[in-house]
Amino acid sequence: IPLSSIQASAWVDNGPGWAGIMLKSREEVLALEPDYASMPDLRFGVIGAWDSEKDGTDAEFEVRAFAMGLGVNEDPVCGSLNASMAQWLIGSGLAPKSYIVSQGSLLGRDGRIYVDQIGDSIWIGGATTSNIVGKLRL
Repeated sequence: IPLSSIQASAWVDNGPGWAGIMLKSREEVLALEPDYASMPDLRFGVIGAWDSEKDGTDAEFEVRAFAMGLGVNEDPVCGSLNASMAQWLIGSGLAPKSYIVSQGSLLGRDGRIYVDQIGDSIWIGGATTSNIVGKLRL
């Protein structure tokens, strides 16, 4: 990521720690082509604002979660990263107290994460799809 593209950055952590990086636009976030082999133990999240005229109004931000240090190149929809990023972004005035994130677009997931600050708490929500349901008796 060229330094000139970085609008803001912070260490964000609510359990697993991440380097949080804010780029200017959704377009810049989606254009990233990481060299995963050169970053085997890193965890970083990248966020960029949607342009309502170009991107629509389904979300305010695009996020990508690169979690090579957790054994995944890119997490399609990551609640822990979005919760950590929300603490930073809302706390520093870079995002409103309620917003919608698009994540997983390049992975065919088209996830939507709903972020809300209520009092001092950050709430993360969204729809899920169960692929496996079962019971385990021990």
